[in-house]
Amino acid sequence: MVIQKEKKSCGQVVEEWKEFVWNPRTHQFMGRTGTSWAFILLFYFVFYGFLTAMFTLTMWVMLQTVSDHTPKYQDRLATPGLMIRPKTENLDVVVNVSDTESWDQHVQKLNKFLEPYNDSIQAQKNDVCRPGRYYEQPDNGVLNYPKRACQFNRTQLGDCSGIGDPTHYGYSTGQPCVFIKMNRVINFYAGANQSMNVTCVGKRDEDAENLGSFVMFPANGNIDLMYFPYYGKKFHVNYTQPLVAVKFLNVTPNVEVNVECRINAVNIATDDERDKFAGRVAFKLRINKT
Repeated sequence: MVIQKEKKSCGQVVEEWKEFVWNPRTHQFMGRTGTSWAFILLFYFVFYGFLTAMFTLTMWVMLQTVSDHTPKYQDRLATPGLMIRPKTENLDVVVNVSDTESWDQHVQKLNKFLEPYNDSIQAQKNDVCRPGRYYEQPDNGVLNYPKRACQFNRTQLGDCSGIGDPTHYGYSTGQPCVFIKMNRVINFYAGANQSMNVTCVGKRDEDAENLGSFVMFPANGNIDLMYFPYYGKKFHVNYTQPLVAVKFLNVTPNVEVNVECRINAVNIATDDERDKFAGRVAFKLRINKT
């Protein structure tokens, strides 16, 4: 025989909830007395305080082993990569000579990018260094901070400097300048005490034919040893990395040309098929003329 429970009214349910929240007869709040709540809160306060202290101590100990200036592990960047400026999506440099808006965005990016290279700024912040040798600045037991940097003047970029240039880095005339820079790697002695330079070619035979002639600044795409080693962003506060500018003089118009530039240095590998940017960079160049 099934005995049905007596159905409680809405008022009874409300009264039971009120009594659960505060029972005036037993002086219990939500089923516990004030003393019981005090012990529970004290337990959790001590427990979470201990966990917080342990976490803080662990982080403090770990941070004692980390330098503020040099990453502890740098194995991911053993070989520096190359990158181009102006920086574009998918590394496509497309110029429509008759359409100012198509290349003005590149010009604005280059103006901003090259501003720290102005001769006046370089003379104010950086040193005139001796070419052909590394600019080493050892600590010798005492923190040598900040490190000095060598001047790389904008005028070294010749026809691609953009200084007083009515052609806007050649973009308005279909002879654009593309800038090659090597990514920074801390304490890396690029070149292994030997000269190094950047070279550019068309990736395929048809690209080589359509690429035409070009000039490089500095001459032959040279990168001097004096800009190395790089000591890190916090150490080398005024460091401006060396650039190579490539001015393309007569690219076949209305044709997409695949260009690859790579650095030639004895200690920089450029044939790693797993890393397309290790010591090299490939980009597409198209000059549209109507």
